[in-house]
Amino acid sequence: MEDLAPIGRSLVIVGLVLAGIGLLLMAGNGLPLGRLPGDIRIQRDGVTIFIPLATMLLVSVVLSVIFFVVGRRGQ
Repeated sequence: MEDLAPIGRSLVIVGLVLAGIGLLLMAGNGLPLGRLPGDIRIQRDGVTIFIPLATMLLVSVVLSVIFFVVGRRGQ
């Protein structure tokens, strides 16, 4: 039988990522994403425009750090 360790390692990583996403979704109501200072909300007669600048910046930084760490581990 071939070496199945890489497949097992990949399954563990995918499971941990899914568990992390599940925890974030469970705690999602307590996170201020979408209501950060720097998020722009314009409300006029029956029209609402929402531009989440600060939220997009925060998500971008967090994802960049995660991809940097994962990329460094792969080398």
